[in-house]
Amino acid sequence: MTAINSIYDYYLTTYGMNRTSTRYDAHKKSELRNIYNSMVKLNKDAPLYKLKNTREVAKFAIDIKEGAQNIRNVVASISGSEDIMTSLQKKSAASSQPDIVDARYIGIDGEDERVSDLQIEVRSLAKPQINIGNFLRSNQQSLPADSYAFDLATASASYEFQFTVNDGDSNYTVQSRLANLISNAGIGLSASVIEDPSGRSALRVESLSTGRHSGQDYLFRFGAAGSANSAEALETLGIAQISQESENSSFLLNGAPYSSYSNTFSINNVFELELKGVSPEDTPATIGFKTNTQAVMENIQTLADAYNSVLDITTRHSASRYLSSKLQHQIGGVAMHYQQELEDIGLSVDEDNYLSIREDTLTSTIEADNASERLFVLNNFKRSLDAKASIAVLNPLDYVNKVVVAYKNPGRNFVAPYASSIYSGLMLDRYC
Repeated sequence: MTAINSIYDYYLTTYGMNRTSTRYDAHKKSELRNIYNSMVKLNKDAPLYKLKNTREVAKFAIDIKEGAQNIRNVVASISGSEDIMTSLQKKSAASSQPDIVDARYIGIDGEDERVSDLQIEVRSLAKPQINIGNFLRSNQQSLPADSYAFDLATASASYEFQFTVNDGDSNYTVQSRLANLISNAGIGLSASVIEDPSGRSALRVESLSTGRHSGQDYLFRFGAAGSANSAEALETLGIAQISQESENSSFLLNGAPYSSYSNTFSINNVFELELKGVSPEDTPATIGFKTNTQAVMENIQTLADAYNSVLDITTRHSASRYLSSKLQHQIGGVAMHYQQELEDIGLSVDEDNYLSIREDTLTSTIEADNASERLFVLNNFKRSLDAKASIAVLNPLDYVNKVVVAYKNPGRNFVAPYASSIYSGLMLDRYC
């Protein structure tokens, strides 16, 4: 269980906290059935093999699956028309002050033609609750050796935490132990130990969420649990003290006042806004759409970034003896196949198969009268890339070095849908 938990921790910290779900991650029952049937077909005649089941292999499989799925999502987002220019002109949001307000288009092309520009002036950002305890001498022991407990209440539940102080445990050791205990509990809090110049340390606890509902006094609250020594320990640590109360964001949208619990929110299911700073007085940011050339350029860059991110996986795991060269050959081979045509429109392929954009050449291509004809190579490129990514999503372990034990007798064996797709089918995430 510990090994599985460590892999889930890797997945959540690497992808879960930073990844934004899109409509391409949702599936109908028929699509899920097709995915399952594809796995059955893929694995029916797959050989039996031995796999070194290490955390390194699991992380590699996760990286491949997420990278390949990202390619599929990007390809899906710029598909839908045989005319590549029509597909690439998918709307893209723009902010006149991206350091104050960042914007992302989340609407559906063709359904938001009447959306006008927005004016937003940020008055204040949403803030988390922060508790900072008493600063204690880091190398001294302020709590006697004993067992302690404290209650921690959040908006949705209450928890009891227990910890032990041993002889010789310094304040810093105890505070670090409590920080790990709180952070790893998965209750929406992050804890750390901070130090001041005089060699003293304190426990800092911060809520992952921001803002609070009307009538809500706190996002979390500490309290003593049971014994008098626990109450004294809580008093000594001082973590019940609120140093910063949570606040909602405040902003003017087209001149009207609004507030939000978070710094990230959507407007009419068209724009997703992220507040990053406070606006200069009477200087609102304008949220609108990028020009056609900018939108096409950005969508091509997104496709190139998704492709490059999969090559990055081979770089990150290059020192591993479990990594085969198959991923590099299959994904990188797509760009090599279309190298000359991609070069002609402004996409360079380097010696490691990475894609980079030559802005002047690509801009000229986009603005040319025969842009659709010249950019048609991107249709072929993204189709080939999607085909390779589809295989990687279903069976990321195909790119791991392993020992083949036996080949199955073709046509005379039982189906084993997850035999060679362990991490696709059993471990994570969107399909099952």
